[in-house]
Amino acid sequence: MALRSMRKTRGCWGFIRALHKAPEAAPAPQKDAVRRVFSGIQPTGTPHLGNYLGAIESWVSLQNEPGSVLYSIVDLHSITVPQDPAVLRQSILDMTAALLACGINPEKSILFQQSQVAEHTQLSWILTCMVRLPRLQHLHQWKAKSAKQKHDGTVGLLTYPVLQAADVLLYKSTHVPVGEDQVQHMELVQDLVRGFNKKYGEFFPVPKSILTSMKKVKSLRDPSAKMSKSDPDRLATVRITDSPEEIVQKFRKAVTDFTSEVTYDPAHREGVSNLVAIHSAVTGLPVEEVIRQSAGLDTAHYKLLVADAVIEKFAPIKSEIEKLKMDKDHLEKVLQMGSARAKELAYPVCQEVKKLVGFL
Repeated sequence: MALRSMRKTRGCWGFIRALHKAPEAAPAPQKDAVRRVFSGIQPTGTPHLGNYLGAIESWVSLQNEPGSVLYSIVDLHSITVPQDPAVLRQSILDMTAALLACGINPEKSILFQQSQVAEHTQLSWILTCMVRLPRLQHLHQWKAKSAKQKHDGTVGLLTYPVLQAADVLLYKSTHVPVGEDQVQHMELVQDLVRGFNKKYGEFFPVPKSILTSMKKVKSLRDPSAKMSKSDPDRLATVRITDSPEEIVQKFRKAVTDFTSEVTYDPAHREGVSNLVAIHSAVTGLPVEEVIRQSAGLDTAHYKLLVADAVIEKFAPIKSEIEKLKMDKDHLEKVLQMGSARAKELAYPVCQEVKKLVGFL
């Protein structure tokens, strides 16, 4: 399978090269830009229900739309907090397996490892020199994460939003799938584009955010917070590789309230509404239909219904992950081919940026 993918990939390279051999001229206006989607995910821990519904599921569907898509395993971002090297290496392969099992297709998209394309860090440095320190210090995630780490917050943690911007701009991306917590970072990306274009001429398109309908899955134990890989409460987060028994236990223990009826009212019933939103997302049914079908159930029985729906959704994905993880060579080849394709796109853009700023 890997060899077949390599042949098809080589066939695509001629097209990719052709994109960058056009005569040098003033960049086309943004309205004429080819649609290109970019997104990334950190290789830290197994993807959870929130990752799947909030990002990965939409990544899969975006592969079938016009234009090109790039999905990066952003290992450079992951070292903003300490990582065990052996664990990180395995996590990169595990994340690759998870994405492939969820439906990311290397023949429809470019799946690659961020650190294997050196142009990400080169462009990041150029952009870092264009953003002022207070702008980064005022970002919500810096405030929240540095507060948790007290005085141990690194410069990398402060500047990683600029690396995020470089990730997007390196491919002249036009659209970026984001969660609600990344809106501020996208505003930074857009401001950096405007600043760069104003100084050096129209070069980068201003990328637009794509917000998924399932914007944020909440913690099962604290419905005021989003579901997170790093939550210390093991019952708060459902991972896509959890066993059926683990999923049932986590939903049984999900925090709701003292009203047994199943309704959707996020402002006043966060816990039950989170369950309804999850149920709707994994079944593809509208919230109204989910509520109608749940009429007469109390929340205790409804939790089991939602758990069963999640188990059914994740069963084939979990099985495929287990198969893929047994073929390390295949996973490595997927990343190698994807990184080579990404570099074919990134290199000419980075070279042109160097010329514009005066390096070449």
